[in-house]
Amino acid sequence: MANNLERVGFVAHGGKVQGVGFRYFTRERAQEYGITGWCRNTTDNKVEGEAQGQRDTLDKLLKDIDQGPRGAKVVDVTTERKDVIEGESVFEVRR
Repeated sequence: MANNLERVGFVAHGGKVQGVGFRYFTRERAQEYGITGWCRNTTDNKVEGEAQGQRDTLDKLLKDIDQGPRGAKVVDVTTERKDVIEGESVFEVRR
């Protein structure tokens, strides 16, 4: 199963992605889909993170991130492939 895992780094850019529960929204969705990784606010008003899981569930999560929670205004989500991290078991909000 681990051979089917993919990992993607993401950055949500927007008019408003901080102060609207974006990180907790992302964690909730990731846990719902069985995705591991992390997310955090950046100093330049973005939310960044990494997500690891099956391609179809990663696509669902990235679509959710592109929409964001109520109150968010996402302008763009950029992604890049990352190396899979073996043994990762949770999705966490980092500070």
